Amino acid sequence: MKKMVCIVALLTAQFVQAQTKTVSSTIDNLKSEATADLQSKYEQYKKTALTIWDYAEMGYKEVKSSALHQQTLKDAGFNVQAGIAEIPTAFVATYGSGKPVIAILAEYDALPGLSQTNAPQKESAGKDAGHGCGHHLFGTASVAAGIAIKKLIEEKKLTGTIKVFGCPAEEGGSGKVYLVRAGFFNDVDAVIHWHPGDANSVTMTSALANKSAKFRFYGLSAHAAASPERGRSALDAVESMDYMVNMMREHVPQETRIHYVITDGGKAPNVIPDFAEVYYYVRHPKKDDVVAIFDRVVKAAQGAALGTETKMEYEIIGGTHDLLLNKTLAKVMQQNLEKVGGINYTDAEFDYAKKIQSTFTFKYPDYNKASTVNPLRIEMNSGGGSTDVGDVSYTVPTVGIRTATWVPGTPAHSWQAVACGGTEIGTKGMMVAAKTMSLTAIDLFTNATLIQQAKEEFIKAKGSYQYKALLGDRKPALNYRD
Repeated sequence: MKKMVCIVALLTAQFVQAQTKTVSSTIDNLKSEATADLQSKYEQYKKTALTIWDYAEMGYKEVKSSALHQQTLKDAGFNVQAGIAEIPTAFVATYGSGKPVIAILAEYDALPGLSQTNAPQKESAGKDAGHGCGHHLFGTASVAAGIAIKKLIEEKKLTGTIKVFGCPAEEGGSGKVYLVRAGFFNDVDAVIHWHPGDANSVTMTSALANKSAKFRFYGLSAHAAASPERGRSALDAVESMDYMVNMMREHVPQETRIHYVITDGGKAPNVIPDFAEVYYYVRHPKKDDVVAIFDRVVKAAQGAALGTETKMEYEIIGGTHDLLLNKTLAKVMQQNLEKVGGINYTDAEFDYAKKIQSTFTFKYPDYNKASTVNPLRIEMNSGGGSTDVGDVSYTVPTVGIRTATWVPGTPAHSWQAVACGGTEIGTKGMMVAAKTMSLTAIDLFTNATLIQQAKEEFIKAKGSYQYKALLGDRKPALNYRD
């Protein structure tokens, strides 16, 4: 009898092992198919990315960029809902039905003041903006990944729903916050995103929570020489506010970041300005702290108005959460990134990389780093930038990567990043992202346990916190770049 039980147990184990191998083999085949499909469309997606790079449209003004992505998705068979969350350039493209619902984020806004050709030396392209954060690559790779998954659903090799979210104005406009607030992620099981960078790695560093506003001061004009006593300078108020905030830096947590630009300081030196405006960002790793520090900045503005006998009002422009990380999803994405690998430069691209790096005034890594994948490194409480992906991550389990679309060492928001993004160094790195996101989506579509584990981790990390947009109930700041 014992022998019989042992034989049955052995046969059961062998059957389970065989079934596991079959499932694994099927998934590998799906991943190979998706990778090949994406690579076969490289020229098409390169053209799309470089077209949007040339458009260089700023936040909430990305009319042509958004339309191109929407048309690409429509042509591929997606149902596209445009103008969502009261944002003309936002959209959601959907294909399939039922669970799981997997979403991929796409961005496409450029940055002001970063006009640059794709030359390895500083050379203006004669525009108002440039893709210094690589969002022309971001949006294109995400659309490409969504289409690759749609093809597998259409062929009944996967079941469920794929969504591609067109997310405008990440650069200061907090576009995704409005989508989250409007409930567009409520039925989503997991979100995948990526970002251009100078290395290949899974994103396991958090981001800084951010709250921003434009402070406007109103005074009285007068002749600056003949009758200055009759005037009340709005510019004096701005400068007084800036002085107080700069003194405040000594008395805030050291992780705090505060930046500002004077967007309007008057028109002529001999006219006392009756209007002036300053645009502030306040950042901190913790969302509650950023709100408290921002409130102190408001007090500085109120004090400046009182002291200069001007009137002050402010408009909240943006507000984003820190990034809630998910180790469960990160480990899976790391495996897929390692499977895809980095990019290899041609001889001409090596020469280009050397020229780009020669313009740096800081220590930089070897340009061969673009061909390698960084090991998974978890740094839960670090991160130097802010992103509205943070708000998504407080709504649904979220995971992302960075890929080497720029020459190693290239800082974001630089002319060098714009230049690299206009070359095949950028588009080849973009395809690494598209493939990695597709492979990760396949794992999510074929492994319900993975999604469940990710959700359990998400619930634990979020705790009792009930999501609330840091920008309040304001409507989208569609003219914040004006």
